[in-house]
Amino acid sequence: MNITKVEKEQGAALLRIVVEEQDYAANVEAELRKYKKQANVPGFRPGMVPMGIVKKMYGKGIVAEQAYRLASNSAFEYLQAEKIDYIGDIIPAEEQGAFDFENNTTHEFVFEYGVAPKYELKLTAKDKITYHKIKIDKKMHASFLDNYLRRYGRLVDVEKVKKDEALNVTLDNGELRIEDAYVGLISMSDEERKPFVGKKVGYKMDVNVNELYKTPSQRASILGVKEEELEGINPNFSLEITKIRQFANPELNEEFFKMAFPQGDVTNEEQLNAYIDEQIASELKRESDYLFTFAVRDFLIEKANLAMPTEFLKRWLYTINEGKFTMEDIEKDFESFLKMFTWNYIQRQVIEGEKISVSADEAKAEAKDLAAAQFAQYGMPNAPEEMLENFAKNILDNKEQNQKIYEKLYEQKVVESVRSKVKVTEKAISAEDFAELAKNL
Repeated sequence: MNITKVEKEQGAALLRIVVEEQDYAANVEAELRKYKKQANVPGFRPGMVPMGIVKKMYGKGIVAEQAYRLASNSAFEYLQAEKIDYIGDIIPAEEQGAFDFENNTTHEFVFEYGVAPKYELKLTAKDKITYHKIKIDKKMHASFLDNYLRRYGRLVDVEKVKKDEALNVTLDNGELRIEDAYVGLISMSDEERKPFVGKKVGYKMDVNVNELYKTPSQRASILGVKEEELEGINPNFSLEITKIRQFANPELNEEFFKMAFPQGDVTNEEQLNAYIDEQIASELKRESDYLFTFAVRDFLIEKANLAMPTEFLKRWLYTINEGKFTMEDIEKDFESFLKMFTWNYIQRQVIEGEKISVSADEAKAEAKDLAAAQFAQYGMPNAPEEMLENFAKNILDNKEQNQKIYEKLYEQKVVESVRSKVKVTEKAISAEDFAELAKNL
């Protein structure tokens, strides 16, 4: 077997691998013996088919398979032995000639790979990156406070519908009558709420329950039937409003503070406002950190100015997706792909150069934070430790989620490494300007 490396233009290279019969003959013979044992040919007992017939039936395909496998494995081994850094993957080259596995015993395979660009980037305090910090305004504070107080609020009866009240209704279609059915306007769009706005207890209207309750599970639950029984039910009902309730925030009294802050660290409205600002600042910091990651990404990509083998990467994308996308599709989204691909490549260089690692304990802590955030969204801001542990374990046991957590933590450490080497200028901006900046990045 002979391997020749040939440099191409635009950062790609070829590996021409010539495979001789003696290189693959033993593997072909072993495969033929397997086929002989399994071959089912009329007129012969299982395992008794003559080798000549087996070779005639399967020989060409087996030679092709074994020769290609040997050449492909040899290509990877060659790059590893020669310590050649490549990107993407090894793919069959456009320069590949035709094969004749039936008549020839010597076969040339031509593979292509992308040559990894050299990354040599020294960062100093002369390099500057801006960290954008969102200013807390009155509107933001009021909205966050209202959402926080809703956790401890209650429903109170009101005279008429204004916007997002909770309704108790009676549904009746002549065959089925449901009393005290629930209709939550808060989950509706403005257009869907329109028929209810301004109405009082006792108001009647005609509704279609398929439109009122979007999912089969919701309809089945409200109507008290199984999902498979919904098809036989007339969806047109008369609806009568029997109760209108509005969500009211709790009074900021001693009872509320003891319930919301049992440790006694917040006991009055002034301290509550300070606490709310701390919570807002914590959330905004996550947004600012997220945007700063993009700023670091774009800064490093521009400063490194790596010569990526773009044409090879397009062919590689087309090959690995096995025809799912046309070259036109790939061209259309290639710029955004190349940016992310380059960023991932730079991250790998920083991780290797700085010897960055992520421990299992760090991954577990991140999974617990993710679990806590999800529980908080469902009204459980202080989920029990055991529950967080179990949920975190489920997250880490999921291969895809596990990978995302490690990728996130590695990215955070890369960003922190860069941050420690450059000059970071903090700039306060409004939430509106921040959103516009984030959209552009």
